Amino acid sequence: MAFLDNSGDIILDAVLTDTGRMRLARGDGSFRIVSFALGDDEIDYSNYTAVTSSGYEDLSILQTPVLEAFTNNASSMKSKLVTIPNNSLLYLPVVKLNEVYSNDHKRYNTDNVFVVAVDESTAVDESGLNNVVGIFNGFNLADAKSFRLDQGIDNSEVPASRALDGFLLETQYIIEIDNRFGSIYSGDGASAAAVSFIDDDNIASYYLTIDSNPRFVQMNTDLTVTTAQQVIAGSRGSILNFRIKSSIDLESSTHLFTKLGSTKTIESVSCRTLDTFVRVTGQRTGYRVDIPVRFIKKV
Repeated sequence: MAFLDNSGDIILDAVLTDTGRMRLARGDGSFRIVSFALGDDEIDYSNYTAVTSSGYEDLSILQTPVLEAFTNNASSMKSKLVTIPNNSLLYLPVVKLNEVYSNDHKRYNTDNVFVVAVDESTAVDESGLNNVVGIFNGFNLADAKSFRLDQGIDNSEVPASRALDGFLLETQYIIEIDNRFGSIYSGDGASAAAVSFIDDDNIASYYLTIDSNPRFVQMNTDLTVTTAQQVIAGSRGSILNFRIKSSIDLESSTHLFTKLGSTKTIESVSCRTLDTFVRVTGQRTGYRVDIPVRFIKKV
């Protein structure tokens, strides 16, 4: 990774996504650029100086060195720029983890992560790991615990009873997870999500829409102005609800734990641990949430 000098001429440095390079390599004419994304990961907008002479307020921002383009999907384009047709909006929607709806959606507060037990021995340990808030059963999805994210305008100035404008409503989400560690299931555990593609870094992407995947994405019908089970203070949009099923590699082997993880005592049980992030992105607004997840396997 490197920076490009941005103090003079404007630089355009572009790379293809994994899907684009795959289609280009086919050589069958299926490669056509139909969309592109812009990002501002390297920009610090606090450098805007309103007290400077007119015309130079944003000079330090415009001259900030920009990141050289690189192809690692897990690292690049974390803050994608989006186009909103209405430029007079006072508030923009967000996506937030809802950990107040019930204990079934909370993280393991001791370590501030969501913990997933990868095999039966760990999940039903005699110490009762599976009964601890924030420890999910990744082996048997009959457990009621799931990840819940709510979308909407998190400002009480916009009443919850007011419908969210259609162009701000998230109807499609992208979930990204390391395919070596686990896969995505619906919030009720009854349906496996179809993988859209797996890139060369083993990151699996799942595209889930409100029309095609109603077990995963639903509208938030609770329009009560104030409620202890909601994290969105204003207009409410959609809900994403899903679970993580541990991979057969984590369930049946300690190889990845030994290679990439460590050992930690959790609730008095010695466990191998493997920390990662599961990324959720709203397709329409580009809003992204990185969920800290720890896979555990009893020693």
